[in-house]
This record gives sequence, C-alpha cells and structure tokens, in this order.
Amino acid sequence: MIKNICCIGAGHVGGPTMAVIAEKCPDINVILVDNNKDKIDAWNGDLNNLPVYEPGLKEIVKKVRDKNLFFSYDIDNAIQKSEMIFIAVNTPTKINGEGAGMAADLKYVISCAKQIAKSAKSDKIVVEKSTLPVRTAEKVKEILINEGNKNLKFEIISNPEFLAEGTAISDLYKSDRVLIGGDNSKSGKKAVDLLVEIYKNWISEDKILRTNVWSSELSKLASNAMLAQRISSINSLSALCEKTGANIVEVSNAVGLDKRIGPEFLKSSVGFGGSCFKKDILNLVYLCKHYGLNEVADYWHSVVKINEYQKNRFSKKIIKELNNSGNNSIVLLGWSFKKDTNDSRESASIDIACELLNAGIHIIIYDPMVSDDRIFQDLSMKKVNVKSKKIKVVNSLTNALKLSNTVAILTEWDEFKDYKWENNFKIFDGRNILSLTQCYYSIGRSYEN
Repeated sequence: MIKNICCIGAGHVGGPTMAVIAEKCPDINVILVDNNKDKIDAWNGDLNNLPVYEPGLKEIVKKVRDKNLFFSYDIDNAIQKSEMIFIAVNTPTKINGEGAGMAADLKYVISCAKQIAKSAKSDKIVVEKSTLPVRTAEKVKEILINEGNKNLKFEIISNPEFLAEGTAISDLYKSDRVLIGGDNSKSGKKAVDLLVEIYKNWISEDKILRTNVWSSELSKLASNAMLAQRISSINSLSALCEKTGANIVEVSNAVGLDKRIGPEFLKSSVGFGGSCFKKDILNLVYLCKHYGLNEVADYWHSVVKINEYQKNRFSKKIIKELNNSGNNSIVLLGWSFKKDTNDSRESASIDIACELLNAGIHIIIYDPMVSDDRIFQDLSMKKVNVKSKKIKVVNSLTNALKLSNTVAILTEWDEFKDYKWENNFKIFDGRNILSLTQCYYSIGRSYEN
C-alpha cells in the first residue's frame, strides 16, 4: 500500500492532480516539489495568489495543505520518503539539435530520472504524468538502472493526464477515463494495481484502463492530435463561411448534431493554444517522419498550419481596418489561451499581438488572471521590446476601454461577454461570444437570423 507520494513539477498538471489525490486519499502524504523556489513559496503562500489558477483549486488546497499535502523544493528528501514518484515536468518542443522545431525536448524528464536514480535509497514506482513521446519509459528505465543503486528495483508506469485547463478540478473528479500503462511482468502488474487502488478512492474502476506502457504514451499524443484536428477543421471552414455568406455557428451546430461527430471542439475561434496541442502534434509529426511515414506526417502537420493560418487571417483583418481608418491602437481583451486559466502558453493572443506590433499598431492588453510579468515574458520570448511605448498592460476592462474604441476579443472570459457594449466600439470578436450586431467582424459569421 502506498503511504507517501512525491510529484516533481508543481505546475498546471502536478498542482491540481496532487491536490485532488491528497483530498481523496487522506491516508497518503503527498509532497509536491519543484526546483523553482518562487513557485513553491507561492504554493505555500496566499491562497488567492497560487501559481496555478483553476476554479475550485484554492478551496482544495486550503483544506489539505500542511495536513497531507505539502510543497517543498527539497526534491532529494521527497524522493527518499516516497514509494511512488510522479514526473509532471514540462516537455517543450526542441529548439536545437535533431528534431528541432518538432520533437519533444525531454531534458527535464531526463533530469528527473537522474535525480531519482541519485537520491533513491529504496525501491520506487515512477509514474510518467508528463505528455511524452512513445517509448520514453524505456529511456527513463535505462537511466534508473544504469545510474541508480543496483540493488533497487524501479517500475515505470505511464499515467498521462487528460485535463482541460479551466476545468481541471472537475475533470479530475469525474474523469472520462484514467489510463495506466505498465509492464506485463508480475512486478509491473503489481505497480499498476497500486496506482489503480489510489484512483479507486474516487474513480469507478470501469473507467480505469490498463494498457501496455507504449499504448498509454501514444494514446495521450493521439488524443490531443484528434482534438486539435477538430478545431482546425472547423476553423478552416470559417474562412469559407465568410466568402459564401454561411454562418459558422449554424454550420457547427448542424455538424455537431450528427451523433457520430458530436458538438465538442467545434467552436470556431482565432485558433487553439495551450501547452499541449501544438507541441504534441509536432511531436507526432516528428515520430511519423522518423519511421518514414511521410504522408501521415504531412496530414497531421496540416492541422498546425491551419491554426497558424487562422491567427494570421484574424491579424490581417485588424491591420487592414486600422490602416484604412487611420487608427493606430487597439485593445486586446484576453491573454490566456482560454478562459478560467492563467496559462498563456502558445496563446493565440501572443502571435496576434506580435503581428500588430510589427505593423506599427499600439496595443492595450487586459486579462483578468494573467499577470503583467507573464505578458511581458511572453512577448520577450518573441523578441519583442517590452519597453516599447506601443505596449500598455492595464488592470481592468474599464481602464482598457478608455484608451481605444477598437477592440479584439481573444479569450472568451465571461467578463467580456457580459459587458454592456456601446455602439461606439468597433469589435473584432475572435471567440464568437457576442451577437453579430455588436461586432464589426466576427469569425465565420457574415449574417445572423
């Protein structure tokens, strides 16, 4: 029976997952660790300023923090204390070397494996929670065997997360499925059973799927690719709607009523974002190319290309209108990649902001949850001069709208939908959250009944 769990990586996956495990398993001590001291201090600090924003997360942390949920940057000690260790670190796309621009960069996962090998003084079950390319477990196990204590046994389990940011807590409470991949050996099956027993505290066993490790790793990549494909598919049709007079909302509704297709992920927008979709599809493209499956690689690569096309198409609409009107400023509403999260990784807002700045347009940015520092960091990573007078970040919707009457809605926050918009605003609705009569331009909608 597992009594102590350690999770390396205190971000958008590790934080909510460990909080829910601690809440649902009061007999298990859970330690969330990270080498980022500021992040750990934030987890131990003001509940209103946790480093991850998720509806319901604050309440859980308040209930279990310092009881059976602990936050620490002493990773070695946490590894030694725990029988089961989750790896929930970032796996960004490589920027250098073989596979640059597509393959997953496993440096943080490899670093975790090396630290576990160095620190472990007893047998460990290592759980891959990060999204990883198929057969990563093989590399992790190789490191643990070669660099760890030869008298210890290590079991590697793949347990990918299927969380949507903004609904992570409800997703954890009522998972569609929990996927656990392990070796077919006696010790591998035992390790899987121990993780199953943890999830059974709140998940029905018929929703817990056992697979081999490789199927589990690939299933996560495949799931994200399929979801992103749906978004790019409907977004590609939004351009056709604008040319023909069709309405993308009506088309989406009609298509989604087909029970073979369904309505989920058929909402047209400026494009998908977040930490997973783009990097996971590019990773899938790289794997297909590695195995000589070039046609398959080209198919999935087109999903990413359509997403870039959609963002670029939206930016060009704004630039053309501002050039024609002689106006040189616009309010960008929303910086997170979707509502109910403070995560801005790969947000469409970043690329659109850069396109507008490159066109000489002044931008005023407001998001209710993303910090100023994060916004400037995102822009800096795109080589933007964040000290430019063309960039202003404000702390309220009211203050933002005082600075320009041209507006682009880039995140579907309820605050923007519920605002009492006046007729003097020229609105580019990138999320189709307003009625068409309120908008100057709305993606894929040229009329409304």
